[in-house]
Amino acid sequence: MAELKNDRFLRALLRQPVDRTPIWIMRQAGRYLPEYREVRAKAGDFLTLCTTPELACEVTLQPLRRFDLDAAIIFSDILTIPHAMGLGLYFSKGEGPRFERPVRTKNQVSALGVPDPESDLSYVMEALRLTRRELDGRVPLIGFSGSPWTLACYMVEGGSSKDFALIKGLMFEHPQVMHHLLEILAQAVTVYLNAQIAAGAQAVMLFDTWGGALSHRDYRDFSLSYMARIVEGVVRENEGRQVPVILFTKGGGLWLETMAGTGCDALGVDWTVDLAKARMQVGKQVALQGNMDPCVLYASSERVRQEASEIIKAYGTGSGHVFNLGHGIHPTVMPEKVAALVDAVHELSVPYHTYKE
Repeated sequence: MAELKNDRFLRALLRQPVDRTPIWIMRQAGRYLPEYREVRAKAGDFLTLCTTPELACEVTLQPLRRFDLDAAIIFSDILTIPHAMGLGLYFSKGEGPRFERPVRTKNQVSALGVPDPESDLSYVMEALRLTRRELDGRVPLIGFSGSPWTLACYMVEGGSSKDFALIKGLMFEHPQVMHHLLEILAQAVTVYLNAQIAAGAQAVMLFDTWGGALSHRDYRDFSLSYMARIVEGVVRENEGRQVPVILFTKGGGLWLETMAGTGCDALGVDWTVDLAKARMQVGKQVALQGNMDPCVLYASSERVRQEASEIIKAYGTGSGHVFNLGHGIHPTVMPEKVAALVDAVHELSVPYHTYKE
């Protein structure tokens, strides 16, 4: 593999000195880019785009051609694991992801197996290998998975949900069944992330999109405990470098200290969190990633620059901050605003770092 020319992102995740704050953007390969929309139209549907390695590689690289980003994230979907379990994933216009065969009973849970990444999810592994070759060491490549709780939400609900009635009903009435499902998913995610690392991912991220829907106790028991198992089981060194692990629970600002105790390297934080307070809470345990409200990108470039400045200032001096949005970029954002953000972060963060190459 080619030597990494820009390791700013990996160094920041490990709280090592950097020359400026690195930046990447959740969903940076997406519908806000006209070139993405062209490839998506060529693919015919979203699932084909995800499962065709050449196309997934192409859209992964697109934002790097436009913006001076410090990391690429493999283009995929968080529902690849349940899809490989045979639940019949499909995407319905205006409704998002749906499953033909939801999992709601003890027997349905018991019938689930852990997918083999190199056979059942070979398209993800091939996309990773292809993208690493194409990147040629320009920036690190991030792999990812949905958290067990978030995957279970989709699997039980059969798709997105506003009230999580079905999965919470299962959780409260049949906790043993719920734990069995989460145990299978934790094993599957661990195997999947390790395969991604072997295929070329240089950092991995767990997206716990729906963890914030849980109470304090239930978050600990049904979400965080399983993410902690995954962190413990993930390979943390490959190709002679550490492989950082990022945990991100949307709406998880109340639990940062507990999350930091899992042994992960970094925590993603959404825009409801005060970055200065978050840094005080976690101390030197973990790096922080975030946390601009994606809607700021609808404002003027001057306002985007101002918000970037405020967030950099809130984190303060020294390493351990990766700039990102607090959640995925919206599809109707203008690409020029992203360019303004990336340039602002790189320029405005320099005085907060003393490191020189």
